[in-house]
Amino acid sequence: MSEAGYEVFWKETIRQIRLNLTEQEFSAWFGTMEYLRSEENRIIATVPSSFYRDQVKTRYQNLIENTLKELTGKDLLVEFEIRPRNKNKTASDVPNENIKKAESHEKETIPGDRREKAAPKPKGPHPQLREDYTFDRYVIGENNNFAATAAMAISRNPGTAYNPFLIYGGVGLGKTHLMQAIGNHIHENSSSKIIYTTAENFTNEFIQSLNEKGITAFKNRYRQVDVLLIDDIHFLENKSGTQEELFFTYEALYNAKKQIVFTCDRPVSELKKLSDRLRSRFERGLKVDLLPPNYETRFAILKKKVSTGNVNISDTVIDLISKNISSNIRDLEAALIKLIAFTNMVNQPVTIEQAQHLLRDMFVAPRQANMSIELIQKVVAEYFSLSANDLKSKKRTQNIVFPRQLAMYISREITEFSTTEIGQVFGGRDHTTVMYSCDKINEKMRTDPTMEPTIEKLKRLIKEAGIKV
Repeated sequence: MSEAGYEVFWKETIRQIRLNLTEQEFSAWFGTMEYLRSEENRIIATVPSSFYRDQVKTRYQNLIENTLKELTGKDLLVEFEIRPRNKNKTASDVPNENIKKAESHEKETIPGDRREKAAPKPKGPHPQLREDYTFDRYVIGENNNFAATAAMAISRNPGTAYNPFLIYGGVGLGKTHLMQAIGNHIHENSSSKIIYTTAENFTNEFIQSLNEKGITAFKNRYRQVDVLLIDDIHFLENKSGTQEELFFTYEALYNAKKQIVFTCDRPVSELKKLSDRLRSRFERGLKVDLLPPNYETRFAILKKKVSTGNVNISDTVIDLISKNISSNIRDLEAALIKLIAFTNMVNQPVTIEQAQHLLRDMFVAPRQANMSIELIQKVVAEYFSLSANDLKSKKRTQNIVFPRQLAMYISREITEFSTTEIGQVFGGRDHTTVMYSCDKINEKMRTDPTMEPTIEKLKRLIKEAGIKV
């Protein structure tokens, strides 16, 4: 089979895959994939980065190869190469007779000047964005898959879809990383003017511009950008003047089809002291929720940190951290940094016993003697649009039984009450009912990847509610 023949089958394979994916998913993973060449039993395609290669291999390689087999009747291996940055073609794509012409063009001199034409300077990092906050370094799991896919689609076509883009979730879950990854990708691949700031800095700049009579310069700075990234918009509560200024900035950029991205620590609907018109603008586009990472994602995050940092931390130690810290990515990284510091000091790998000792404070079970079961019932009931009395009732409908089991499980996890005491608060139930409920939730956690993030989110909501009480 000739290379040209395989290219025909490749194109048909991609066409068929497109029919079975959403436009968003297809654009995110196949939009930048290109056929490169083929050999007797394999096809080589190009992708823009190692991140894309790893994700595509995990998600779609079997689908691509199976579709090719249906079309060709042959077992073809699909491999992916990283496309050189800022190049759409390799040297093999250029006709031989044009290679020397292309090479000589690079040495063309400027008329009237004997100097060779200067090569363009490589683009440096964006001054407001962290260089390490890229998609390549962002580990995707069940908790952030949709958010990451949408962010990558936005970074390739800013201002055309999902505008504005709002990322919300608890502390340390990767909101800023994902936002800045959008900015870094756009900066690297275009000449777009990008501003990244926090809501606090936006507010401070606005106040300073009023005091120094520089409001016109402030407006021009923010209303003449191509991409505006604002972190932590929950800071804007109670700041009516800043809210009004951001509203008009938003309107100017949105109407000009410029990309706007926000982050928040909770759904915008929970920001009670925000103007209705600004809230409606925040909710106009795409909203995504980042949940705490599950075990597999936590392990992958730590594994990637270890590999990129070139440090010697064993998989056994990574497993220990992943199983004992489930709150957020920031806490995971803090634990890893502590072990890396120890390893560097003693100049030898950390053992499992040393890791347990060094991280004992981080591994302390989050049981709280002052946490009431009634508060847990209230938060869980509200999350499932029920009443606390429903959870304490004798009703056995599925929409009540599952939340009740969850509430019992969480009560057992984060309080010091016994199963007997928990059963009493749940309508006088026997301790064996509580144990059964905990077993059912543990069983679901092994088979349902959404269960652990849901439990972690409920724990966070309960903790926040406890602080307010």
